[in-house]
Amino acid sequence: MISVGNSSLNAARRTKELDWLDTRRQVDVLVVGGGVTGAGVALDAAARGLTVALVEKHDLAFGTSRWSSKLVHGGLRYLVSGHVGIAYESAVERGILMKTTAPHLVHPVPQVAPWLPEARFMQAALIRSAFLGGDVLRTFAHTSDDYLPHSRRVSSAEVLRYAPTVRPHGLRGGFLTWDGQLYDDARLVVAIARTAALYGARVLTRCSAEQVTGHGAVVVDQLSGRRIDVSARMVVNAGGIWADQVATGIKLRPSRGTHLVLPQSVFGELSAVLTVPVPGEPRRVVMAIPAPDGRVYVGLTDEDAPGPVSDVPQASDAEIDFLLGTISSAVREPITRADLIGTYAGLRPLLDTGHHHGEDKTADISRRHAVITGPDGLVTIVGGKLTTYRRMAQDALDAALKQSSLEVRRPCLTHRIPLVGAADRSRLATVRAPSRFVQRYGVEAPDVIAGDPALLEPVAPGLATTHAELRFAVRHEGALDEDDVLDRRTRLGLSAVDRELALPAVRDAFAAV
Repeated sequence: MISVGNSSLNAARRTKELDWLDTRRQVDVLVVGGGVTGAGVALDAAARGLTVALVEKHDLAFGTSRWSSKLVHGGLRYLVSGHVGIAYESAVERGILMKTTAPHLVHPVPQVAPWLPEARFMQAALIRSAFLGGDVLRTFAHTSDDYLPHSRRVSSAEVLRYAPTVRPHGLRGGFLTWDGQLYDDARLVVAIARTAALYGARVLTRCSAEQVTGHGAVVVDQLSGRRIDVSARMVVNAGGIWADQVATGIKLRPSRGTHLVLPQSVFGELSAVLTVPVPGEPRRVVMAIPAPDGRVYVGLTDEDAPGPVSDVPQASDAEIDFLLGTISSAVREPITRADLIGTYAGLRPLLDTGHHHGEDKTADISRRHAVITGPDGLVTIVGGKLTTYRRMAQDALDAALKQSSLEVRRPCLTHRIPLVGAADRSRLATVRAPSRFVQRYGVEAPDVIAGDPALLEPVAPGLATTHAELRFAVRHEGALDEDDVLDRRTRLGLSAVDRELALPAVRDAFAAV
């Protein structure tokens, strides 16, 4: 039974659902946190026929979920470090995203690792074996070559075709594999939340949860100050990096991952993920990842990040220098700070297990997700990674159901539920809309571009984003203010310059709607 057969999130719906919550004051499942995992829990619970409210203090994908590498990967780094279980789980979930739940947002991307003159044989062998291990995982996860071809050794000419700026001198060819890439991580979160709303979940942004227990919370509307005492049969804390502020007795050890945002012009139109080993650290690589709208993301670092958690983490100078230095070691012309469009950093909510000894790095803490049930029944989910969000949500909800009095006979269905906009590849190929819109909205693309043709003009010279996308964000994607549009529904905000250029158009979109 679906109570609201409509996936549009907007200010009007939010008001209506807050009123509903104020009247009812009770739900089966209260989810705290609107990142990828919280949205995943809300969808899973709603699809099982439960009444659900998701509350998020800021906006969908406000935290770690929007700061990823945008790769849906089979976990090569886990294979290299011997975590076969996580790597296998990642490969399975990648297959579900690519084939069923989000084929419009996840596409195959080539990944090329040049064998550079200074690379030791050992480093080349490690990368090659990781790529081969990835082939084995793909086979076990039943992802066909049709989606992700097998890895192979490639010639220098082929390396340069994918990555024209790689230094050709002394190049010994390289290795090629295929992986999954998200068009954008924040867009995935919005799609999951809208799908949850389609199944009847109440998705409430700008609402914080106070005095959270396993039986409910006080929900505070950040816009009006209204306080609603909500009781719930189950409460899932998906607060991510802030999870330890929601539940007591949990200790996180955040690790910061930083990316640089660079223009494609610096890379001569890079068409594959360029993978460069870190000199002297055989198990670490830095990647240059082609991104939409003429950008390239370069990452990733793994730094211990103790101390208070800031809403928007900042890249450190040392991380910026490390990433620039590593990627420059592989290309003809060194890339410098003058080339930067911007940077972004995210914090991984890793569980502090207390087993470390001074020197151990956060890179060595388990990346496996952990589900912790508190004495009062509050279920907290931390750790994990973007690729495995669906499995994390399922595990969290199963744990909550196990200790609740609720009889739910329906199993988890989220591996079979396409997100809004999703369709198989052949159907996506027939959608009557420019490819930019199909990549962002899937089968909803014609709805986005319907209406005044003037809205298909870019919002400012030199930018690809159109007025139509801004209107759609406000009407249907739950954007409540300028930052929601600039920083999450579009990624214009990653560049301070682009942000300024687009601001007037964003204000127009709110005025129009």
